[in-house]
Amino acid sequence: MTDAQETAADSSVRTTGATPPDDAGASVLGAPTPLLEPREGIPPVIADEEALAEVIAAFAAGSGPVAVDAERASGYRYGQRAYLVQLRREGAGSALIDPVACPDLSGLGEALTGVEWVLHAATQDLPCLREIGMAPTRLFDTELAGRLAGFPRVGLGAMVEGVLGFVLEKGHSAVDWSTRPLPEPWLRYAALDVELLVDLRDALEKELDRQGKLDWALQEFAAIAAAPPAEPRRDPWRRTSGMHKVRRRRQLAVVRELWQTRDRIAQRRDVSPGKVLSDAAIVEAALSLPANVHALAALNGFGHRVGRRQLEQWQAAVDRARALPEAQLPQPGQPVAGPPPPRAWADKDPAAAARLAAARAGVSALAERLGMPQENLVSPDTVRRVCWEPPAPVDAGTVADALAGHGARPWQVEQVTPVLVAALSGAATGA
Repeated sequence: MTDAQETAADSSVRTTGATPPDDAGASVLGAPTPLLEPREGIPPVIADEEALAEVIAAFAAGSGPVAVDAERASGYRYGQRAYLVQLRREGAGSALIDPVACPDLSGLGEALTGVEWVLHAATQDLPCLREIGMAPTRLFDTELAGRLAGFPRVGLGAMVEGVLGFVLEKGHSAVDWSTRPLPEPWLRYAALDVELLVDLRDALEKELDRQGKLDWALQEFAAIAAAPPAEPRRDPWRRTSGMHKVRRRRQLAVVRELWQTRDRIAQRRDVSPGKVLSDAAIVEAALSLPANVHALAALNGFGHRVGRRQLEQWQAAVDRARALPEAQLPQPGQPVAGPPPPRAWADKDPAAAARLAAARAGVSALAERLGMPQENLVSPDTVRRVCWEPPAPVDAGTVADALAGHGARPWQVEQVTPVLVAALSGAATGA
């Protein structure tokens, strides 16, 4: 039994919503226990300012960390806004808040300033939480903690089962959370998602401490909390699935026009862009360059279910791309900031390719010894950048500075610097 499991076995919360284990830790070592009901039942959905004020007061008066989760309607609605926010804190219980009815949760965010927020895969939920006025000053990410601790499966269900011995029902993870009213089974699922997050956090903290990785994790969590919102993607249309088939500039222009037209329609209708027109249909039209609506209608994705008016708007986008002068056609590929793709290194700079191969092997071996994924030990992009333009001279100080300059945290710099020094020096001498 790991220390994380021992923590779980010692916790009284293990009787929550299910039959108590026969003895301490029995559920962890034996068959997991289904978690069927929140301990205080399903809380009412907060959908007005008066009820929200009561929740804010209760959570401000609570103690300890606060578990936070959010549900989006990915694949159904435009964007990544939150359609339900779940919280749980000792002394306050659980709360389910409708951010459509209560779109400004900045008061709740302010009430929890300085409190540690416990999230699972925090970077997925933080953007939609920020949109409604909620941003943590401190956090604990149970998914990232699981990665650093070396757990092979780090989904919430797998972590709760493996560490705490409970089975979470995950059947509603991909439903349309913009549905109103939300069905009771969905609300039960949502409440259970935060039911044991703090207990999982406590067990993982003990396990990370046992492995000597707790400070590493705290540095990672602080970096996530302090990170600014991501910049909008440049040329997001280039991420259309199947773009590797599109090579001519005129065809790229068709993809761009269709993608931008689809995006405007999806935003206006508040539906997922894929429900307006599939990526496959966009690529098909770009490759075919249809000359008229009749030719467009014969393509996959533009069949009998697409009305005449819709066909005309898609054909108009194609026609706009066909009419562009050469100078306004998009270039194949995007301007690359930083080193070229690694597959091109052997031709462009064989010495850099040798450095990268040695560095990758060293990082891989170190990650295996430390029991964590390579990408959590150090960003692959950081390794590429240091290998493409290594500091001069190559020594512990210059390599450490280069890693820090690319955003590596102090613990990563400490662990990875000796590996990269050896790789860069060895490759340079042909060792």
